[in-house]
Amino acid sequence: MGTVLFDERIAPYYEGWFETPEGKRADRLEKALLERLLALLEPPGTLLEVGCGSGHFSRWLAGRGWQVVGLDLSSPMLAEARARSRLPLVQGDALALPFSPASFEVVALITTLEFLPSAEDALAEAWRVARRGLLLGVLNRLSPIAWLRRLQGRLHPTVYNAARFYRPAELVRLVRRTAGCPLTLRWGTTLWPRWLPLEGGPLPGGAFIALAARREETAVD
Repeated sequence: MGTVLFDERIAPYYEGWFETPEGKRADRLEKALLERLLALLEPPGTLLEVGCGSGHFSRWLAGRGWQVVGLDLSSPMLAEARARSRLPLVQGDALALPFSPASFEVVALITTLEFLPSAEDALAEAWRVARRGLLLGVLNRLSPIAWLRRLQGRLHPTVYNAARFYRPAELVRLVRRTAGCPLTLRWGTTLWPRWLPLEGGPLPGGAFIALAARREETAVD
């Protein structure tokens, strides 16, 4: 599978999804979980968001004090990002980041790994340019919502048809294997079906996995 490009057919409508009832709920819950895990990677410093798309999470991270650079392979998505902020943006490939080693304190990939041809290569590149650690947001294969998305995709194809969902334990192993050093790592899930009153719980079946990993030589308790 090659990299899934969010092209001119998708880019103009991407931000609009966050204004729908489903999008607003997902955005609120995902950001709340990411914010809790960001504590492991603080204090705020330089941050590269790989697969920044329209800059939705880049703007949010910048609002929390991080010095954010966004990177994406898609020209239409970068055009949408430029229309919404003045953050520095770079067109580039997640598998060959155009930056020197240790260029940023933190590298973030939020709903990006799922659409890349090699998550392992992308994480190795992220570790290469990250001095402190990584922040990930990934779609969860164990989630009931993931099952529904795959079922819906058989009837009405979407970008999720090409996505590679991950189990939490699988993601943890992948992050540790690509780091090449001891890590302090925290993760959690959120975004359950509305009929399951489980938000904020410790179970691994929420649709969105957030994970923060910090090199132990720079780790904090």
